[in-house]
Formats: sequence, C-alpha cells, structure tokens
Amino acid sequence: MLFDHVDGVSVYGGTIDGHGSPLWACKAAGRNCPAGVRSLVFRNSKNILISGLTSINSEMYHIVIDGCQVVTVQGVRIKAPGNSLNTDGIHVQSSTDVTITGAGIKTGDDCISIGPGTTNLWIEKVTCGPGHGISIGNLGKGYEEKGVENVTVKTAAFTGTENGLRIKTWGRPSEGFVKRAVFEHAVMQNVRNPIIIDQNYCPDEERCPGQNSGVKISQVKYMDVQGSSASQVFWMVTF
Repeated sequence: MLFDHVDGVSVYGGTIDGHGSPLWACKAAGRNCPAGVRSLVFRNSKNILISGLTSINSEMYHIVIDGCQVVTVQGVRIKAPGNSLNTDGIHVQSSTDVTITGAGIKTGDDCISIGPGTTNLWIEKVTCGPGHGISIGNLGKGYEEKGVENVTVKTAAFTGTENGLRIKTWGRPSEGFVKRAVFEHAVMQNVRNPIIIDQNYCPDEERCPGQNSGVKISQVKYMDVQGSSASQVFWMVTF
C-alpha cells in the first residue's frame, strides 16, 4: 500500500500479511527473482499517524517513511523470520520530525533503518530481535547526499540480534554526514556487535574496495548501554 502526497492520514490497528516466504526462498536459492514489494509506504506526506498496526512476513521493508514531515508511529508490531532477506521493520529517509515509540520488531534485517536526509528522529521504547539492530545507514552511496541529523534512540532492548546500535557508511567519497546522534538506556542480550561504526561498507568489494568513507560522523553519544555480547568485542569501529 502506497500513500503519496497525503496530509492528515491515520492508520489504526489492523494486520498486513505480505506472504513473503516464496520470495525469500527464491532469493536464498540465488534464482532470478521478482524485486518484491514493501507493505506500507508513506511518501511526500505530512501529519501521519500509524498506531497499533501489525505487519507480518513482508516481502521487503514493512513500513517506509520517505520524504515526509511530522509522522508518529506508535505501538506497531512487526514480525518476520530471522532469515528473511531485506525485511527491514521501519525505514525512514528524507523525512523530518518522525517519532517511533513502543514498537516490537522481529525481522531478518534492520529493525529500524535510517537513511539520508533524516532529521529530528525520536525512537523510544523499542524491542528488537531477531534482526540487524537499529542502523543509521547505509550512507554515502552517492557523492551528493544529504546527511542525518538529530537522532535520538532511547530505552531500546536488543535480543539475539546481529547488531545493536550501528552507523554504516560506504567506503567511497561523499558529502554526507551524521551529526548529533544520541543512544541512551540500551540493553543488549547476546548481541554480536552491540555498538558498531562501520565506515568501510563495500558489499562484494565492487566500486569501492580499499577506499575511505567521506561521510563525516560527529557529536555521537552513547550513554548507559549495558548487557551481553555474543562476541568478545562489545564496541567495534572500522575505517
């Protein structure tokens, strides 16, 4: 479902079932598969409320907020198997004044992913697992790219995830940036990379091997992050 250029739309309750398992199986087998679809997308819109929605087994991203202003996502439940490819729970990009609270997210990719052009994002009381954690990025794929600014992640719990709190940027030149991000009151249980900043992202080593990321990261704070790591490294930074 796609909503484009709408104002004042509210979604209360309900369940979206994307029936994504045939597509995930196709991708896992390495066959020539359809691109897949995202379950719920708001684009170029403002004054949006999504409350109490349940999304299960999306083919790709469950909820996408793209180019929007003043969006509240509260009390949503998102569920897909840990091996479901590209099933990000909530993806936000090119949007401002977005609030996500009280979400329970179990998926095969990022629980919440934060793309370029995102400003004034507040995330609070979110549980994540399985999944890849809460990620700013990936950023810097293009040279002329907007940055991410004023992101707060507060009171989040991660259980059995690949990552916890992650910033990920391509290893190539870019004018992008991450500025003023705060992560506080996070609890990790058996998380492989509880805190990770990866500025050398280069899948399949194509078009960027050996290059440094041009994305500038500044004014990032981590406070009261505790719990257990599934690896011997609790904090990882790669450049």
